[in-house]
Amino acid sequence: MLKIKIAAWIGAIVMAGMIVFSIVTGDFVVDGGALLSNVWGQMSMVDLYVGFLLFYLWILRREKTVLSKVLWFVFLMTTGSLATALYILKAAYESKTETEFFLGK
Repeated sequence: MLKIKIAAWIGAIVMAGMIVFSIVTGDFVVDGGALLSNVWGQMSMVDLYVGFLLFYLWILRREKTVLSKVLWFVFLMTTGSLATALYILKAAYESKTETEFFLGK
């Protein structure tokens, strides 16, 4: 579990840093428009969100309340890999075994 925690911490820190950097230095409307006007940008967005939805299936399996399922969905769809890394950290810190990590309690 230590390796999972280390990888997830690194991912969370990198993603949080890049989100802050992008907000401070970028223009979401202009840059997003440029990305979505390119076919490979569109393909990348579809690929990204299909991956988020597949990851969300794991969250649905692990989470018990409707509220937590809805909040994780919103967080995942708005912050992407930051939410993924944080959810992996949550699952790793809550779990005593690999089975608990993957399936929940």
